[in-house]
Amino acid sequence: MAGHSKFKNIMHRKGRQDAARSKTFSKLSKEITVAAKMGDPDPDSNPRLRLAVQNAKAQSMPKDNIQRAINKSQTGDGDSYEEIRYEGYGPAGVAVVVEALTDNRNRSASNIRSYFTKCGGSLGETGSVSFMFDRVGEIVYKLEAGEAEAVLEAAIEAGAEDVQSDESGHTIYAAFEDLNDVAKALEEALGEADSTKIIWKPQNLTPVDADKAQTLMKLIDMLEDDDDVQNVYSNFDVDEETMEALAS
Repeated sequence: MAGHSKFKNIMHRKGRQDAARSKTFSKLSKEITVAAKMGDPDPDSNPRLRLAVQNAKAQSMPKDNIQRAINKSQTGDGDSYEEIRYEGYGPAGVAVVVEALTDNRNRSASNIRSYFTKCGGSLGETGSVSFMFDRVGEIVYKLEAGEAEAVLEAAIEAGAEDVQSDESGHTIYAAFEDLNDVAKALEEALGEADSTKIIWKPQNLTPVDADKAQTLMKLIDMLEDDDDVQNVYSNFDVDEETMEALAS
């Protein structure tokens, strides 16, 4: 079981998404507000906002919530969020990249450092592990989008770099600078994606045994449960049997 997105898929199949729904909406709202504040409040002319709105819709976030988050960016009296990236090592020497949006840098740094420490890891300097990842675009489709061969052909035609299809769906990767063009072409061919975003994709994976995997998943859970944390990326490789056992 390689990578964080598949870990999340297993947890979702166990029904944990219901408990996290409110927190997910909160984080989506924050991203929408920041994206709208940094650029145009019109998604059609603001690529980052367009992606944020699309991902919110994919999570069934109500239109009123989306519009409220956009409006908040224009009032001038809302919270001012700072984008910060934290990097460190978790159990078994796994590399972890954490993206945060925070209105209190000291609080975020203190909390995130404590999570790493509690799980036997260590928070490093910016750049300490990100060199092990590539900054790329990721477009995810459900299985219903089509057969693997058809999705591959559509992705190649759209200018994507790689496609991975399995029982959880289709994941398409594009160069950072090409994401919006590839996403638009794929939407015409396959319909609206389940999610479209910029991610940190590991170049290589670090094997993690069952004992360390439990502590690693605890670290990821703690990070994702923090209100300031938007995204967590890691380069772990855990076998599926262990992941299923941890999720039960």
